[in-house]
Amino acid sequence: MTTAFSPSTLAQASRRLDQGSTTSVQLTDQALGRAMAGEGPHVFTRVFQGSALAEARASDTLRAAGLARSPVEGLPISVKDLFDIEGFPTLAGSRLLAEAPPAQRTAEVVRRLRQAGAIIMGTTNMTEFAYSGLGLNPHYGTPRNPWQREVDGGRIPGGSSSGAAISVTDGMAMAAIGSDTGGSVRIPSALCGLTGFKPTARRVPMEGVLPLSAHLDSIGPLAPSVRCCATLDAILSGQPPGQWDDLHAAPLQGLRLLAPTNVVLDGMDDAVAAAWDSALSRLSRAGAHITHAAVAPFGELAQINAQGGLTAAEAWAWHRGHIATRLAEYDPRVGTRILRGKDISAADFIDLLARRRQWIAAVSAQMADYDLLVMPTVPVVAPRIADLAGSDEAYFSANGLMLRNPTLINFLDGCAISLPCHQSGQAPVGLSLAGLGGQDRRLLSVALAVELLLARA
Repeated sequence: MTTAFSPSTLAQASRRLDQGSTTSVQLTDQALGRAMAGEGPHVFTRVFQGSALAEARASDTLRAAGLARSPVEGLPISVKDLFDIEGFPTLAGSRLLAEAPPAQRTAEVVRRLRQAGAIIMGTTNMTEFAYSGLGLNPHYGTPRNPWQREVDGGRIPGGSSSGAAISVTDGMAMAAIGSDTGGSVRIPSALCGLTGFKPTARRVPMEGVLPLSAHLDSIGPLAPSVRCCATLDAILSGQPPGQWDDLHAAPLQGLRLLAPTNVVLDGMDDAVAAAWDSALSRLSRAGAHITHAAVAPFGELAQINAQGGLTAAEAWAWHRGHIATRLAEYDPRVGTRILRGKDISAADFIDLLARRRQWIAAVSAQMADYDLLVMPTVPVVAPRIADLAGSDEAYFSANGLMLRNPTLINFLDGCAISLPCHQSGQAPVGLSLAGLGGQDRRLLSVALAVELLLARA
């Protein structure tokens, strides 16, 4: 097992509530107890103990009257510390904003969760300003991956939604909401044995969310299962209540998958390679048609983003006022990456947007004969924290490996999901399925079928 705690799915917990074998107050109190112990101090930047229990009591009252609002009614959910919560400053994993004015309005996605009856547990720790795929944070500490947690100082959780992942693996929340600009939902999900879904960016509103890159940011769930992710995505994206828990597994027979042979397999370690080969073999035996071929545009993206890309340019635009006077307060590894955007001119930025449109068109043309892409979410298992903390070279090398595969889908303006595909007791490994923008529900239906396939002994 990767962790001593085995998270329940949202549906399992909801059934227990319906049957009266537990209450929202009990679930919330248990989650709060875990948040105050173990990795808790490094998982949350702020715990809403009082309001969470009040929300739980209200939820129990409504359920007793037969008025459950949604499939997440009464269930503890955590939110990443870049979502505005009215009355509190939004910290984004930084000390820089600790004295910032409090938010005047709660982020729209958090409001939608509360309206659906979710219990908001608190705001989760993250890489400062969401600018790394590793999850290290020198300000609030780094929550340790549940896999080999007590060995040699532990392993990274993945980032930037680091606390989000550990809040779920350790039972401090039943699911978490994170952001994904270059893999920040999918990377920690892959490294920690969870399911993580990055929707088409435009489907979920960014109102009240501190940005990293407006052209790439998206909001998605980290949870124990595909169905959990689909339910939360339906709520976050404002779908009608009738669709909140409506997902059926697509047939795998005849499914056309494109498995890129260039870029995404480079540097793959033995554990990921074994899990990858096993997953593809299972898919083939289930009737999926897998084509292994180079996707030429994938090989061009590193050069397109050589100056730092959209992320550096848009991060610099947001941070330039702070950096001018308070650079020393940033995590140096984050500040260094933001500063790259300083040298990107307006003309460079316009050229970059044009090249992105051309790149999306080229990838879309190659995918015309396929249903989805399939690839390893990340090519290596979680590195040890100690191996990265003291070496910038090791840090940035590992960061590049973590971000490389997931960021392809952000640049594509697509949707993607990471599914656990490792054997029990082995290092967590993620299998990624991805589609073009707008294919979200189709992707989730296929992912549900793949999840069922991978779960079979």
